[in-house]
Amino acid sequence: MRDHSQMSFVLSLILVSVSIQLSASDPSKTNWLLNVLLPPIGPEDANFKHNEVPPLVIVPGHVGNRLEAKLDKPAIVHWLCMKKSNYYFTLWLNLNMFLPIGIDCWIDNIRTTRRSSNSPGVEIRVPGFGKTYSVEYLDPFKLAGYLHTLVQFLVNTGYVRDDTVRAAPYDWRVAAYEQEEYFDKLKQLIEEMYTAHNKSVYLLGHSMGNLYILYFLKEQSQEWKDKFINGFISLGAPWGGTVKSLAVLASGDNYGLALDLMKIRQQQRTTTTNPWLLPTSQAWPADHVFISTPSYNYTYKDYRKFFTDIGYEDGWFKWQHSKSFLTDLPPPGVELYCMYGTEVLTPMTYVYDENFPSNQPIQIIYGGGDNTVNKRSLSLCGQWKDQQKQKIHVIELRNKHHFDTIYDIDALQMIQDILLGNYSEH
Repeated sequence: MRDHSQMSFVLSLILVSVSIQLSASDPSKTNWLLNVLLPPIGPEDANFKHNEVPPLVIVPGHVGNRLEAKLDKPAIVHWLCMKKSNYYFTLWLNLNMFLPIGIDCWIDNIRTTRRSSNSPGVEIRVPGFGKTYSVEYLDPFKLAGYLHTLVQFLVNTGYVRDDTVRAAPYDWRVAAYEQEEYFDKLKQLIEEMYTAHNKSVYLLGHSMGNLYILYFLKEQSQEWKDKFINGFISLGAPWGGTVKSLAVLASGDNYGLALDLMKIRQQQRTTTTNPWLLPTSQAWPADHVFISTPSYNYTYKDYRKFFTDIGYEDGWFKWQHSKSFLTDLPPPGVELYCMYGTEVLTPMTYVYDENFPSNQPIQIIYGGGDNTVNKRSLSLCGQWKDQQKQKIHVIELRNKHHFDTIYDIDALQMIQDILLGNYSEH
């Protein structure tokens, strides 16, 4: 059996190959995997002392932290699958999922049932709450980097891992409205950091993580927010959902990895987060066509028919249960730095042939955005300027992709300026 270093090297080659192929075939795909494998690192000189930096909590995006599992299953989907384990092992990101049978075992372990319960006989936990390691690298071999570049840049600035910069990973399979225990822990973490450093805390979210932060802030009193929260830095927030979520539920998304799309779709349909991220009426006109097929054009008004036609009626009820939060989109009640990429080709309509939804789209119609989230959704934070007294700073990064906000040196420098009080809108 190959050792871990050999497996990591082989997987690196696979990921680089997939990334290059995707970038060549689809302009909405960026070379984010190359940044994952070879992340850029900022300057190495720390210009500020540890006690001068404001404490910071980072909330990752969708699939942006590790999950671990322990098994004692009544049945397995294949005789090669593990039925019982005496220890927790990494479920995401697990190298075994790239194997032909491994993907079936992985899906059966990570899937959720109704009410977002785990698969029978599976215990899942989120490792490293309050620490940064599970958001910096998604696998224990430190192959798949995610927020490592951002964290390391902050460390080079004067931050200290697990002290002045900490992370709040969560079970990203489950939408915010089902995360009461997580938000209790997040509140405790913020108050703990405030007490330890005698300073109010910055919150920083990437992608879907911003929606968790916004949901959390909605539940707190203004008095609490005024005392404990210094500001909120949002990076690539899908305030009005994302068109891509419809394609994910219809025909699957393999995250740019070498995974069977129809198989991975099984898992993606078990979550409550994917239906939660459907495009909202705040971001899009009522007659905009998100999904086009030879027999029907699906708009916001057609979501129920969409779910019926793709054979996923449970998704309609999941969306019904969660849609009010993004529909209302309450202001955060704290100073916000809303940063996102613009002027990058971003899907706004997926066109399928008669094999919908079993095949991938035959054409994608693009608009503006950050290649993952459309500008219509990203820019909704601007509406809060008239809804709260705290300042709202809208920061558009031209020609920057969704992951550039956590990798690009200009974006990282801007985050540093915000945290150290050097940010200027001019």
